[in-house]
Amino acid sequence: MTMLKDATAIAGIGQTAFAKRLPESEKTLACRAILAALDDAGIAPSEVDGFASYTMEETDEVEVAKAIGAGDVTFFSKVGFGGGGSCATLGHLAGAIATGQASVGVAWRSRKRGSGPRPWKNTAVQLPTPAQWTRPYGLLRPADEIGMLARRYMHEYGATRDHLFNVALACRNRANQNPAAIMYDRPLTREMYMTSRWISEPLCLFDNCLETDGALACVIVSAERARDCRQKPVYLHSVAQGLPAQHHGMVNYWNDDPLTGPAWTAARQLWKQADFGPDDIDVAQIYDAFTPLVPLSLEGYGFCGRGEGGAFTEGGALESGGRLPINTGGGGLSEAYVHGFNLITEGVKQLRGTSTAQVPDAATCLVTAGEGVPTSAVLLRN
Repeated sequence: MTMLKDATAIAGIGQTAFAKRLPESEKTLACRAILAALDDAGIAPSEVDGFASYTMEETDEVEVAKAIGAGDVTFFSKVGFGGGGSCATLGHLAGAIATGQASVGVAWRSRKRGSGPRPWKNTAVQLPTPAQWTRPYGLLRPADEIGMLARRYMHEYGATRDHLFNVALACRNRANQNPAAIMYDRPLTREMYMTSRWISEPLCLFDNCLETDGALACVIVSAERARDCRQKPVYLHSVAQGLPAQHHGMVNYWNDDPLTGPAWTAARQLWKQADFGPDDIDVAQIYDAFTPLVPLSLEGYGFCGRGEGGAFTEGGALESGGRLPINTGGGGLSEAYVHGFNLITEGVKQLRGTSTAQVPDAATCLVTAGEGVPTSAVLLRN
């Protein structure tokens, strides 16, 4: 895996507007984000010969390639598990480019989650095996499953709703600085948080991600080529995926310890390949479909000890100027929820120095995909 270290770079990023409801189709949104990313890099669509996306992506590479005017495509792949797949798409393209299977790779995610259907509402199809062990007993939605994990975490380690509020507040404060964020003009207070309605106790309204229409994309090329592109290159220093033994969906209850999730498996591989560690990370973009995923990820990726994730959030630690600023565009909780791809583009902006909540002299960034599901992560550096 050392052959992938800094061998490739993100040369371009693009995104559409974010909203609860957009009129365009998912295909149109995908193509607009991809074309914006190519323009950002200064690369013609006809040069694209590699694609990577999620298995949950409704627009496939055949349709995208035709619509944007790509040339012959020599590499394409899909990564499973929704929110867990974001960073893995970059790893697939990095491997393809480093081994000569492609020269210009595009990864993207397009969703109409705000105006589209909820997957768990379709009762006409047979449930996948994990869901057969959860949904008949009331765990109908991801929020219900994470709510159960959160309750166990709070019981075992003394984490509180104030700790979850710290996560929600940090993300909202950064969104209030980001004109592209859905929650740009909507501040959050502790009173609002504590009196909001339950979604799946102990998770309240503000512990849950947004429901968003939108798309994002990035362009990956070799490190050598990136230095000649339009933007400052952001290098893929290390990429990893993680699927722990006996994993079972978000509830993870076949494991000896359900709170030791996929982040722990991905982290071991990620840091093993890297030239730096958690203490060297300037800014982090941590997958935040639900607030409890952040303290669990802080522990999994080694920023604090087991059971210390809640306490880590205290004293403004996750805010700008704190010990680990996170989700500086607002994240899934307050910018947009597009299965975590906006965390990747925000990491790039930080290392370019163009974020709306810029961390001074940021040179390293951790981006994580969804904790609780088979996951992935990437270390970016400039």
